[in-house]
Amino acid sequence: MPQTADPEGPIGVFLLDDHEVVRRGLRDLLDAESDLTVVGEAANAREAIARAPAVRPRVAVLDVRLGSSGDGGDHEGIEVCRELRARLPDLACLMLTSFDDDEALFDAIMAGAAGYVLKQINGSDLVSAVRTVAGGRSMLDPGATARVMARLRGPAPSGPVELEKLSPREREILQLIGDGLTNRQIAERLFLAEKTVKNRISSILSKLGVGRRIQAAVIAERLKERPTGQ
Repeated sequence: MPQTADPEGPIGVFLLDDHEVVRRGLRDLLDAESDLTVVGEAANAREAIARAPAVRPRVAVLDVRLGSSGDGGDHEGIEVCRELRARLPDLACLMLTSFDDDEALFDAIMAGAAGYVLKQINGSDLVSAVRTVAGGRSMLDPGATARVMARLRGPAPSGPVELEKLSPREREILQLIGDGLTNRQIAERLFLAEKTVKNRISSILSKLGVGRRIQAAVIAERLKERPTGQ
């Protein structure tokens, strides 16, 4: 059934991608639809976090990887999703990536993303995806989501011995990770430089013997359930 325009006006969309050509292409594609309108855009995480709340979009199309991280593992767009949803709970985030990456999908689900699509998607399918998440439905593949949630329910990859390796400050940061705070939010809460927080988190992951931030978040969550002294 063809989509019709929302009676309250077009669906406002915010774009985040560090390539101007990609943003321009997305803007042209979406603005060509009568029920969609691009209300803002950003080239980096800082711009997105500053600009998006002011224009209050219904959908944010966010590039998973921003800039050149060297190791290809930077999921900064997912950090933006987590922070924007904390400020705009009704926002639907559609993650856009060039890579079929289970780790990024795992992080996206935990950040509250409503959808996850590859940049190779056809233009008409991307338009449909924006409408889908704007309507409160998910664009996450059920099979992939099930695999991710099974990993989350699995045994915690750490025990008391590993936790004892953490300094008091590192334990504090671990708890804030478990609360879903971004690096920037942790830095503000603890009056630290964001780079310092990033380095501390790398140390925490190493000491706990895990490779992903979300695994540390699972450990932090289970610590809350553990009786004091255990």
